[in-house]
Amino acid sequence: MLPTLNGRLQTRIFMLVVFGGIITFLITPVLPDGRPGLPGFDGDFYRITYIILATVLVLGIVWELIYHVIQQFRWEKDWPTLFGLITAINEGALVWLLLDLGLVPGMVDGVNEGNLPSFFFWAFFIDFSVIWFIIWLWTNGPMRVPLIRWRFFGGRIV
Repeated sequence: MLPTLNGRLQTRIFMLVVFGGIITFLITPVLPDGRPGLPGFDGDFYRITYIILATVLVLGIVWELIYHVIQQFRWEKDWPTLFGLITAINEGALVWLLLDLGLVPGMVDGVNEGNLPSFFFWAFFIDFSVIWFIIWLWTNGPMRVPLIRWRFFGGRIV
């Protein structure tokens, strides 16, 4: 069975909250943070990465609605698996554009004015790419084992 819109939304929310949250917690201390020496645990940097994760989640719901409309023009009414990986480009670019323009609410001072420090792009790129790739791999492979009925329920988690 093909994932339904409701199933894709549930899967996206579940994966970003659970996997994205865990990966963000683990990867944030090793992201480039612009300080000399070894990067460390910094509360503001965690706040920034989790706000970015929340932004990806909220915009992802909008993206799923757009993708649903586009998929209606396809004969199978679904994406090839590779499209699910490639959509990271447009989704990541939009989030970065909003960050660069200072339009993401809740960011710490110095980040929300649109004058992002040079290291910030690489921190964003690494964080976003790692989360996206791991979620894509898990959803298209091992997730089907513990959640065996997931694909029979149109991708719904609940």
